[in-house]
Amino acid sequence: MSISIPLGSSQQGGLNQPAKPLRTPSLIAGVGLLLMTIFAVYGVFGPVDSLTTPGDPARTAADVAGSELLFRTGIASLIVVVVLDVIVAAALFEVFASVNRSVSMVAAWFRLAYSAVFLVAICQLLEVPALSDGEQILAAVNSFNIIYYVGLILFAVHLLLLGYLAYRSGFMAKIFGVLLVIAGVGYLADSFGTVLIAGFTPVIAQFVFVGEVALIFWLLIKGRRITAVQN
Repeated sequence: MSISIPLGSSQQGGLNQPAKPLRTPSLIAGVGLLLMTIFAVYGVFGPVDSLTTPGDPARTAADVAGSELLFRTGIASLIVVVVLDVIVAAALFEVFASVNRSVSMVAAWFRLAYSAVFLVAICQLLEVPALSDGEQILAAVNSFNIIYYVGLILFAVHLLLLGYLAYRSGFMAKIFGVLLVIAGVGYLADSFGTVLIAGFTPVIAQFVFVGEVALIFWLLIKGRRITAVQN
């Protein structure tokens, strides 16, 4: 059963626009985000983190050399995340375009920009399997982390804009918008903390990611039954 939701914003000329089912973009975005979570957790917390030991170059070099294929699968999974990120950016644009097309487009571009920076970060890891010096390996992993966290500034802006769209949508409970904004602020705090404070440990986002998880469930359960009607 589909639910038609009239939106508050108006189009030029005041003419009603056709109803737009959100089923397809919602499912694509929801499935994409779910798969991204799986691949990202495996890539970062699996091969990359498990095979590198900060402060112990010798052990790191030995672990990477002994599990080169495993390390490469971690890199491959992160590249898959980038591809999925592009697909999700396009799908979320379609979901929220009926709320405010311009803002939705800007949000999508910020996510795409973040994806590009994340890909640059991943490239820092490509040379690791060929390195035998543990210090160089740890330096490459450190470069990956720094570029990734700086890139999260772009992702944070994406979440802030997405939160605004969700709050104003009329087809999502306002709490979703609030949670997404909180998540965005958390990423901003971690990113700028990394830039401004030496030795800063980015942990804030780990406690404010609820909005992202809630969005996945909404897209998969509720979003596919919504038909947005713009007046």
